[in-house]
Amino acid sequence: MTTGPDEAVVCRGLTYTFRRGRRKGGDTRAVDGVDLTVRAGEVFGLLGPNGAGKTTTIRAITTLLPTASGMVEVFGRDTAGRRAEVRRLLGYVPQQLSADAGLTGRENVALFARVFDVPRAERSARVAQALAAVDLTEAADRLAGTYSGGMVRRLELAQALVSAPRLLVLDEPTVGLDPIARASVWERVDAVRRATGMTVLVTTHYMDEADRHCDRIALMDRGRIRALGTPGELKARVREQDAALPDPTLDDVFRHFSGRGLARGEGTEGDFNDVRRTRRTANRVG
Repeated sequence: MTTGPDEAVVCRGLTYTFRRGRRKGGDTRAVDGVDLTVRAGEVFGLLGPNGAGKTTTIRAITTLLPTASGMVEVFGRDTAGRRAEVRRLLGYVPQQLSADAGLTGRENVALFARVFDVPRAERSARVAQALAAVDLTEAADRLAGTYSGGMVRRLELAQALVSAPRLLVLDEPTVGLDPIARASVWERVDAVRRATGMTVLVTTHYMDEADRHCDRIALMDRGRIRALGTPGELKARVREQDAALPDPTLDDVFRHFSGRGLARGEGTEGDFNDVRRTRRTANRVG
């Protein structure tokens, strides 16, 4: 299959099973035949409760997990056979903490510039641009360990942006942050997207974020896509099918299609250690 020019990500029949052995309760099918298309230039939200298979799907798209069954293409590159090419197109902000507390903000971003093979002659300027894009220029030469939770997340966004990716993948980008810090992260994402036209694929538990920022969303539960469309389209479908919900929210949409609610991330902005603890917990259960 060849991805079209307007398709950033295409998954067909994507299936992933974790082999655990009999003593650990047998195998777990985390992703079960997922078909998904993310259009170039859009913000696409992958929503679902903890354990729905969102992070496993993200890891397959970003080549961190092999595509054992099915197909994944990123801008026409098959992740199974062209892994290195796919990685050059990506910026990835994972759930787990990726910033080093013992380095300055500038040093953290410079490290990622080297990892993603940004040409040596361009590195200094690209690092400065990435830091400016997330409003961290003034704090760039402070140790990351002194940053607040919101600043840490913006630093990780700068790390992902320094390679000028065509596809930015955000896995729970605002978990554990207070509303002001959450808004700050999204302001930066939206600004970079408007300036570059990059595609954004995001997982989140915050329905207000999905409603406000996502062009389309897919609702995932138990490894499968249960519904897909714009927030408005999905609400309209629920409104038509359930007279008791004349003004449905995205929470209502998910309950309608999956039969259960979404687990929400909670917490306040805190500091570097707080966000580490919060996201360790989120990764264990998500």
